[in-house]
Amino acid sequence: MQDVTITVNGRPVQAGIDERTLLLDFVRDVAGLTGTHNGCLEARCGCCSLEVDGAIVKSCNVLAVQVDGSSVTTIEGLSPERLRPVEHITSQSLAGHYQPLEALGADAGDLHPVQAAFHACHALQCGFCTPGMVMVLKNYLEENPEPTRDDVRTAIAGNLCRCTGYQHIIDAGMQAAEAMRGGVCRTAIESPDGAPTGAGAQAGAVAGVGAGPGVGVATGEV
Repeated sequence: MQDVTITVNGRPVQAGIDERTLLLDFVRDVAGLTGTHNGCLEARCGCCSLEVDGAIVKSCNVLAVQVDGSSVTTIEGLSPERLRPVEHITSQSLAGHYQPLEALGADAGDLHPVQAAFHACHALQCGFCTPGMVMVLKNYLEENPEPTRDDVRTAIAGNLCRCTGYQHIIDAGMQAAEAMRGGVCRTAIESPDGAPTGAGAQAGAVAGVGAGPGVGVATGEV
């Protein structure tokens, strides 16, 4: 066992852990932040991407003891969260399967520009890869504020998505870049012929639960 202290989203997390504990498992099981997902355990899919001292790492390929004393940012650290009621009742919740009917989420106006762009452009379906995609693009756009679509494709080359076909993810990357330069995060991306290619405000929540006035932010336990 080894004692480590890792600052996760601004909060020091101290624990005695097995030296073989992955950073992914530390974040999920010790810090209790389940937005970072385990997709492959081989550093291939990018689902577990997060920031360590400002650099993107695949947390399934890093030991927690290697980042002792470092600062880690996960998807939950990109926008403030609070417990909020589940407003869109499902048949399962009506049947009493989900109680209490509350979930961690963020107000739409508080989302990071990359999260807001994913929501606006419907850049997700199942959402499993989305936290890693968002973290990678957030990090990339901070250093490369004026990307081309090919640049965005290259930035996410280490992240796999089995649902979307990637085009709306690229749309979201371009819209987020504009917003991070001081522009407005629109409700849909327009193609060169003027037709909307995003799904607007009706898009599902960004890798979390619920849509509408409140937007989930990658907090579902998977």
